Amino acid sequence: MTSASSRRGAPSGLGPAIVVVAFLGAVIGGVGAPLITSVAIHIGTSLEAAQWSLTITLFSGAVTAPVLGRLGTGPHRRSSLLIALSLVAAGGLLITCPGPLWLLMIGRAFQGFGLGVTALLMGIARDHLPEKQAESTIAIVSVASTVGIGIAYPLMGLINEAAGLRVAFGTGFLLSLAAVLVAWKFVPRDRPGPAARVDVPGAVLLALGILGALLVLAQPSVWRPAWLGLSIVIASAAAFIAWVAVERRTAEPLVNLAVLRNSGALRANAAMLVSGAGMYLLFSLLTRYVQTPTAAGYGFGLSGVLAGAVLIPFSAVGLGAGRLTPVLRSRVSPPWIFTIYAASVMLAACIFALAPGSLLVALASMAVLGFGVGGASSIMPRLVLEGVPQQESSSVLSLNQIARTAGFSAGSAVAGLLLATATTKGAVFPTEHGYSTAAVCVIIPLLIGVALVLPRRGRQT
Repeated sequence: MTSASSRRGAPSGLGPAIVVVAFLGAVIGGVGAPLITSVAIHIGTSLEAAQWSLTITLFSGAVTAPVLGRLGTGPHRRSSLLIALSLVAAGGLLITCPGPLWLLMIGRAFQGFGLGVTALLMGIARDHLPEKQAESTIAIVSVASTVGIGIAYPLMGLINEAAGLRVAFGTGFLLSLAAVLVAWKFVPRDRPGPAARVDVPGAVLLALGILGALLVLAQPSVWRPAWLGLSIVIASAAAFIAWVAVERRTAEPLVNLAVLRNSGALRANAAMLVSGAGMYLLFSLLTRYVQTPTAAGYGFGLSGVLAGAVLIPFSAVGLGAGRLTPVLRSRVSPPWIFTIYAASVMLAACIFALAPGSLLVALASMAVLGFGVGGASSIMPRLVLEGVPQQESSSVLSLNQIARTAGFSAGSAVAGLLLATATTKGAVFPTEHGYSTAAVCVIIPLLIGVALVLPRRGRQT
């Protein structure tokens, strides 16, 4: 348990510094999304291959999150954070330099560490900040890891269009250097204690399971032929089952599954997984719709930069929701706060489904979606940490990052599947009705998420 004196001894700017590093990490992680087409053209590869410039970053972030979370339970938290951020900077330098696709992939994998440090930052806030400030900071950090993409899209799209791909990547490198400097100056040194051991077999099995899941969700080509996709699904499931078996027998596992079983963390993570899929499903629908050429009979034909600007309401309102959550906490229990934000996402889906043909409606739907996503992300750490010992906080929060990444990846894949089924034979674009139908489907995973977090009869919240 962290003493009050250690909390008072933290640097005065630690809370804002943690938020800044989290935002920078999220923006750097989202660098690849708006630049996929530019990567394919610049390097001379297919769009599917260029898609890995984003997928490999998500994979790296998902795998490194539990490893960094476990290191965050020992006396090397600060050094682990600085090393991880330094690798992010090194990745930014690699992708800035001209080179083949494999060099770009290595750099983008290093940049995925920026997504993996979120649990570390939350653990630092929980240990070194006063309780109320820690709760507020953790909420904002959780929001930053989600809505940061709304900053990365317009920023990197604008720089790419104005100055080129390498300058956009160079901007990511400068941002990563800034993150290193902020963490070095403000994150306090760790107290002496026993070093945390990393469960290497567990990390390898988890990596194989996540890689298989991302392949079948983000790479449609693995399903051609179908037996290949099915084989990857089976292998991924086997890796996850083996990972659970290893974690239950290891003295110092990546994630203490016994803690999950004896707290609300398991249901909260399951809620993040399914509701995250619904959130990203609507996000994908909106971003694709506004970029659809008017020749399709609908859409607005927005350029990459203008489509990125549509995400500004998403980020701005999402941040506002993150600031509102601590206020609601004094009046409403966390499960019901999550329900309010989930209802906002469902409202955004209904707005878009009923009147998709107006740009103002699309902007309103994006703003309401941002409110729901930002708010749900900000309250999720509270739900996940309910009943979890403080020394296990970084480890459990890292699992929430995995659930978030898997949910978002699933939502993106489902969006592509639903729109593909709404595309008539020989047509390039799906029907407008297909977008409305897909938007209605968003409601289902959000309802499941609400059912998972609401207190059951006979149980105390």
